[in-house]
Amino acid sequence: MKKVMVVFGTRPEAIKMCPVIIELKKVKSINTIVTVTGQHREMLNQVLEIFGVTPDYDLEIMENGQTLFDITEKVMGGMRSILKKEMPDLVMVHGDTTTSFAAALSAFYMNIKIAHVEAGLRTYDTTSPYPEEFNRHAVGIIADYNFAPTERAKQNLINEGRKEDTIWVTGNTVIDALKTTVQKDYVHPELEWCKGYRLVLITAHRRENLGEPMRDIFKGIKRVLDEHDDVRAIYPVHLNPKVKKISKEVFGNDKRIHLIEPLDVIEFHNLMNAAYIILTDSGGIQEEAPSLGKPVLVLRAITERPEGVEAGTVKLIGTREEQVYRDFKLLLDDEKEYQKMSKAINPYGDGHASERIAKIVLDYFKY
Repeated sequence: MKKVMVVFGTRPEAIKMCPVIIELKKVKSINTIVTVTGQHREMLNQVLEIFGVTPDYDLEIMENGQTLFDITEKVMGGMRSILKKEMPDLVMVHGDTTTSFAAALSAFYMNIKIAHVEAGLRTYDTTSPYPEEFNRHAVGIIADYNFAPTERAKQNLINEGRKEDTIWVTGNTVIDALKTTVQKDYVHPELEWCKGYRLVLITAHRRENLGEPMRDIFKGIKRVLDEHDDVRAIYPVHLNPKVKKISKEVFGNDKRIHLIEPLDVIEFHNLMNAAYIILTDSGGIQEEAPSLGKPVLVLRAITERPEGVEAGTVKLIGTREEQVYRDFKLLLDDEKEYQKMSKAINPYGDGHASERIAKIVLDYFKY
């Protein structure tokens, strides 16, 4: 029996990898081993419970104030002993986290084949997003099998010298996850608070936005909220103390916005489904929201997911207060602009990416 070890450590990775694990476990000829690093802790556990995935190994690396050095060292140290014990035929990582980079490098050092889910996303600016852009480039250099979510991502890999027969366009597995998490007639206290209002859902946490860029973002959002009596906003505040501090400074006394604790994946996906507009600096939300027909204003200057921008459902608005204010206000005030974005076609797949990946892996083991 062949062994596939799936490795991930953050909540976004878990959301996108759990559907793949579920499909792999349906294949009787493959022994699927799940290793988590715990780069995120509570948020990671929530996702695992929702999808019914139990890790075989947990490195439990999470510590307050840990640095990129700490994460990389702990992941590689932990992976070395696990890989020596299990000697899998294939190590599968996802996307662009430091967990993915360190786990892939560990497999490479042991001459174990590497599969990369969500391969080929690029901004070609290693400072944005940081350190994710470097991580996905680095994994792409050593990956043997590349599961690209879109044709654009595939072409990026080909342009960088990857062989075409090692690349498959599968769609994005996050669309698969939404089929499990989004529920009809979902009920939540925050949705009750927003009843009768247009709901704006906000997320902001990126390293490169910490400090003045984030303060500018929040000030621009607050100005718009203060001008629109029919709008309420929910912001699940990231656990990073710096994010908490800035959000309280700017939004602390505004009755139109609820600053709440991070949501589990079912809560978040269903609030996203109920939202009128989403403002975010996240990557994954740029893929999730289009499949739900939600316009997304991206609080970044550049994105590794240009397909949504080209399709018209995503708009890059940067981090400057005046730009955030202007574009957010426009989308609330201009019905034609709103309809144009909300009805754009989702470019990220049909909800069957995980099935395709499992089949490709099975076919790989047959030869």
